[in-house]
Amino acid sequence: MRGRLLAMIGIGLLSTLPAQARERWDFRFSPAAQAPAEAVAVSAGDLYDPSKGFGFEPAYRPAADKPFLFSVKVPEGNYRVTVTLGDAGAAGDTTVKVESRRLMLADVATAKGRFETRRFIVNVRDTALPPPPPNAPGGHAVRINDREQGKFHWDDKLTLEFDGSAPKLAALSIERADVPTLYLAGDSTVTDQPAEPGASWGQMLTAFLTPDVAVANHAESGETLKSFITGLRLDKLLSRMKPGDYLFIQFGHNDSKQGWPQTYADPATTYPAYLRVFIAEARLRGATPVLVTSMHRRTFDAKGQITNSHGDYPDAVRRVAAEEQVTLIDLTAMSKVLYEALGPEVAPRAFAADGEDATHHNNYGAWLLARCVVEGIRASALPLKDHIRADVGRFDPAHPPLPDAVRIAESPMRSDVTPRGN
Repeated sequence: MRGRLLAMIGIGLLSTLPAQARERWDFRFSPAAQAPAEAVAVSAGDLYDPSKGFGFEPAYRPAADKPFLFSVKVPEGNYRVTVTLGDAGAAGDTTVKVESRRLMLADVATAKGRFETRRFIVNVRDTALPPPPPNAPGGHAVRINDREQGKFHWDDKLTLEFDGSAPKLAALSIERADVPTLYLAGDSTVTDQPAEPGASWGQMLTAFLTPDVAVANHAESGETLKSFITGLRLDKLLSRMKPGDYLFIQFGHNDSKQGWPQTYADPATTYPAYLRVFIAEARLRGATPVLVTSMHRRTFDAKGQITNSHGDYPDAVRRVAAEEQVTLIDLTAMSKVLYEALGPEVAPRAFAADGEDATHHNNYGAWLLARCVVEGIRASALPLKDHIRADVGRFDPAHPPLPDAVRIAESPMRSDVTPRGN
């Protein structure tokens, strides 16, 4: 009786206390799980209601051992999330992703009656911008494209996705976190791809970092250095950036398209000039810029060697990094070694659309490229390397694991729509 009363009080507090004023949210999904006394008891029938501020996403509610999504209304910012996984009456196999399929935990196994508690950091954002002064240029919101409308990474909720062969959630706590933020600016090969079978390295990176740093992935399909500015995406991430943060910059796939006259950037002149704008803006705010060269497209020659499909753009990035004394992660070079190690027969299994897409990746390919980025961080002088998880071993692109050795539970969201800019 006392437990039900506390749960009812908790629901009332969630409903009446403004989200901006809250510092912590606690939920209990299993009576056997340890949780604060004031934790709100959640049943499978509790669907998300904006007025209530929490619940299962209606299209992905719990059912047997199928994946499900649970959302909590929160202001934008960084949050420390603590999940207790397991079930008193059954074994569990749980993978946790957040927002738009951002990987946090993979394959957490729990025996019947046993529970595992894990923590990670989630960045939540909306499209709103601080309004410009009267008569000043600018805008009130990021100019997202039609495909981004309604996606979990542009809303007022923290959304958690539970996948695996038997996902089990017993308790959940969310609290505000003041931690360094790693911002990602880039295109479709970096973004949080919202649906299977696509994936990008930016949404896998989170799984390899310690729970004291956030990843804010602002990359989007089809973007270029120019459009990232004109669409107010750069303004958005700069509006939240603070000293001690990082900005990883990877563009080039779309900047090179001369058939896109409004966003084309010449590799000898305008492309390096725009890179310097991003670098200067980050440094102005006390953040550390990092340049990342674009990974190769899967273009093998008759000898099984990757050919250069990016022209002079990777070299332009390398020159700017040297001249501006910016850390460089050479994903162009590492991806060449990686793809050639897999070879023309296996490499397609790292790409979307069953290998028909030679640019964009699936979960396996995105995971491999994220491992390359992590090795680039590890080899650098960046303090960020201290935030690589201790259990993440070394990775050699010349000796990658084969597809069957990398298991990432699939999300329930699927789409056959190709990324913008494809």
